[in-house]
Formats: sequence, C-alpha cells, structure tokens
Amino acid sequence: MGDFEKLWNYPLFSLSAGPQITVSQIVVTLLIVLLGLAFAWYLQRLLGRQLAKAKVDPTVTEAIQRILFYTILVILFITALGLLSIPVTALAFISGAVAIGVGFGAQNIINNLISGWILMSERPVRIGDFVEIDAHRGIVESIGNRSTRIRRIDGVHLLVPNSQMLERVVVNWTLVDKDFRTSVRVGVVYGSPVRKVEELLHQAVDEQKDALKQPPPVVVFEDFGDNALVFDVFFWCRATGERELRLVRSDVRFRIEALLAEHGIVVAFPQRDVHLYTHTPIEVKRVES
Repeated sequence: MGDFEKLWNYPLFSLSAGPQITVSQIVVTLLIVLLGLAFAWYLQRLLGRQLAKAKVDPTVTEAIQRILFYTILVILFITALGLLSIPVTALAFISGAVAIGVGFGAQNIINNLISGWILMSERPVRIGDFVEIDAHRGIVESIGNRSTRIRRIDGVHLLVPNSQMLERVVVNWTLVDKDFRTSVRVGVVYGSPVRKVEELLHQAVDEQKDALKQPPPVVVFEDFGDNALVFDVFFWCRATGERELRLVRSDVRFRIEALLAEHGIVVAFPQRDVHLYTHTPIEVKRVES
C-alpha cells in the first residue's frame, strides 16, 4: 500500500506557484468528466424521447437537447477546475491563445456555430421542412453545430454549412404550410368540344383526394398550338415535397386520359400535313421486290 499511496499522491506539476496537482486529482477528474459526459448523453437521449412522445417540434427538441448538453459541459468544466485547484485567473493565457486561434483559423467554425444557433432560434428552416438551395431539393434531417444535413429527393445526403443557410437564398416550401399549387397540361386534337374538355379536367381534379377544394381548380384554354388545343388545369394540393406532388399530378393525368377516352376525345400528338404544289403530275412507279 505504501508504494501505491506514494504513486497515488505523486505530484505531477503545479501552476503559478499554486498547489501541486497529483496523480489522484488527474484520475478523479478524468473519471468525473467521463461519467458526466455519459450522464449528459443519457439525459439528452432520455429528454429527446420524452419530448418526442409529447409531440414537441423536432427543431425545438434538438435546441433543448443542445442547451442541456452544453450546460452540463460548463458545469463539468468548472467542477474539473475545482478538483484540480486551478484558479480562474490561470485561464487568462488559455483564453488569449483561443482568441488568437479564432482570429487566424477558426472564423468559419465559430461562424457556423453561431449560425446554427440562429437557425435554431429564429427557425427559418426546421427539421422536416422541404427546402431548395441552389439546384438541390430535399428534407432537412438535422441542424448540427457546424452544418445542416439535407436528404435530397434522390436519397443522397447533402451537408450545407450553417452560415450558407443564412447567407444564401433558401426556398422553404413548407415554412408556413404544406399547400402547393401545381398544374397539368394536356393537348387535344382540333375539333374537340372545348367546353366538354374543360368540364372533364375539372372532374379529374375534383376526384383526387389530395387536391384541395379551396382554392378551387382553374382550367385555362392556354393556346391554339401547332398540333393541339392546349389546356392547363391549375389546382392546389397538400404534400410534403416534390415526390408527393409528382404522384398527385400523375394520378390526375391517369384520370384525364380515362375521361377523355370515355367521351371519344383524342389526346393530340405531333403531326404535320404536307402539301405538294407541282406544275406537272408526279410520276409514281411500282417496284417489284
């Protein structure tokens, strides 16, 4: 026991002529810090499950979890200083070094960290929102300390720095609600009953359960096209992203095709009439194969 006690209380170093820091202080401090981190992780997960059961907004849940985690980290830091008998004034040198590091090499990290807190507090983008940034569209899965993770519509995960989420143009499709206006275009052959086409387009949209009744759908006779009479039907529907919008438009097109076929109205296809004007008859020969 004598050797162990001697090793346990063996002084390692001292700070500014203060009390010496022993092996026992280092070991106890590390154990407390590790246990504290494990407790913080467990408490964070437990709180997240409870808030999820209470149906709290995921963005709010993540903000509360982050505040709790960093609060425990600060308490652990202060506790570690007390166990090591390190006065706060001894941190002046460390603070100066950190300030220099921030000034030279950590601007982006600090910028993204602060931007992440702004995103969590102002909530221009929330977890579960369908957003568009540059040519990328997807659902926000998480807002971390450094970046925001977006799952694109093709399943690929996109990591966007938090600062860019504030500085660049971000289209949030679901910021206020999940109501979208979309349209379907169809062309019918010349000579078709245009009022009947208008009626059938209204019917095709009205029969879709995902199409909203208010505002009501609008059918527009768009143009006399080269090969067809062109109609557009505009309507509102409720969806969470582009995939659902495509499925709604697909269902409307299926129904439009069926209704037009039932009433003998032909969907136009590209065609061209060729007229030949000649001064003499055209010679036609039959070639035996």
